[in-house]
Amino acid sequence: MASDSIMANRNGQESVSLNGEPVVKRPRDSVEPDLSLRALKEPQNKVTVVLGAQWGDEGKGKVVDLLAMDADIVCRCQGGNNAGHTVVVDSVEYDFHLLPSGVLNKKATSFIGLQGWEERLKISDRAHIVFNFHQAVDGIQEQQRQQQEGKNLGTTKKGIGPAYSSKAARNGLRVCDLVSDFKVFEDKFRMLAEHFLTMYPNLNVDVDGELKQLKEFAERLRPLVTDGVYFMHKALTGPSKKILVEGANAALLDIDFGTYPFVTSSNCTVGGVCTGLGVPPSYVGRVYGVVKAYTTRVGVGAFPTEQDSEIGELLQSRGREFGVTTGRRRRCGWLDLILVRYAHMVNGFSAIALTKLDILDTLPEIKVGVAYKVDGEPLPSFPANMDVLTRVSVDYQTLPGWRCSTESARSFEELPSQAQNYIRFIEDFLQVPVKWVGVGKSRESMIKLF
Repeated sequence: MASDSIMANRNGQESVSLNGEPVVKRPRDSVEPDLSLRALKEPQNKVTVVLGAQWGDEGKGKVVDLLAMDADIVCRCQGGNNAGHTVVVDSVEYDFHLLPSGVLNKKATSFIGLQGWEERLKISDRAHIVFNFHQAVDGIQEQQRQQQEGKNLGTTKKGIGPAYSSKAARNGLRVCDLVSDFKVFEDKFRMLAEHFLTMYPNLNVDVDGELKQLKEFAERLRPLVTDGVYFMHKALTGPSKKILVEGANAALLDIDFGTYPFVTSSNCTVGGVCTGLGVPPSYVGRVYGVVKAYTTRVGVGAFPTEQDSEIGELLQSRGREFGVTTGRRRRCGWLDLILVRYAHMVNGFSAIALTKLDILDTLPEIKVGVAYKVDGEPLPSFPANMDVLTRVSVDYQTLPGWRCSTESARSFEELPSQAQNYIRFIEDFLQVPVKWVGVGKSRESMIKLF
């Protein structure tokens, strides 16, 4: 044992080394702790989040557009151009797929995580890139599913799933790679392309042509790219700002909590705000769930309240239910409150935006799904197993319709009493207040209740 080893003394007396020699204690400057750091601080700025509460196409873009009018920053946090948000302003219809709907507000900075949009758009350096071969692979995979199992997932074939697969396999490429040393990026890109060509020999990839295009994109995008985490941190901890987060897709399409496997490849529930933007959970403020007054779904997958009948046809026709991204016809059915309640369990909605109430204007009666049963036995919660969900029978509550137009209503009091009761029934079932009611396509048709 070394003779100069130090023996700690717990009694505050002079310490000695193992050889018996006293150890000279050098005085240290005493530093008082900053007690203000120990005080619980409420965040200066919190993000307001808008999320879909069903299978998408609820009208999130309209709610975001409304809230974005006085927002300083509007963010997209997950997904890709598989989303489609329609906004109508001054009788002009805008369809957004990748840009935040809030880009229409010329005073707000749009952040992805029109004239002059370059000056108002920021792109996170950590965002993953969807390449042409990702889209091609998406189509091949759908074709293989159809051939092998007789059914596909109903993807938009925009390459989102394969791009997220690259991310999880840790061979994906991000925006920071694109705008850095392009020679290094090129080497990684060729390796990634070769990876997919090995798995799909019939894949047609023009590597050199795509690299040439990407090099041009890099020069255009470079001024827009920023450190996303630092950007959000400054916004959250700096001077007072209104920050809005626009979710894409919807709760029941979430990769973890949705109707798996008929889902998207990202987290479109509230947790995706934190993982997609680098926002601490304590900085998440109000979370608004957007609920269509009935239910729709694009593509395949279980749909308990679907109406393959005249009712479904009427909802599809009056609601003009065609996908913004794919143009596919949406399946339609009654409002499923078991499904929306489950979305609330996952997201903790502060309030609800109820959209497209006017589509129900002509119905003499309206049904609402309030419970699931399987083989006559009630289900206590929304099932994870899709084989179970396809077998459920739905208990409905039948409410009287109002059989008159609501499109000119601009306050809750101007709505027919039966429409008011429909809204109150939804609130009572979910135990969540309805903050907005949509009765048309324009901004002015969103009725604010409180």
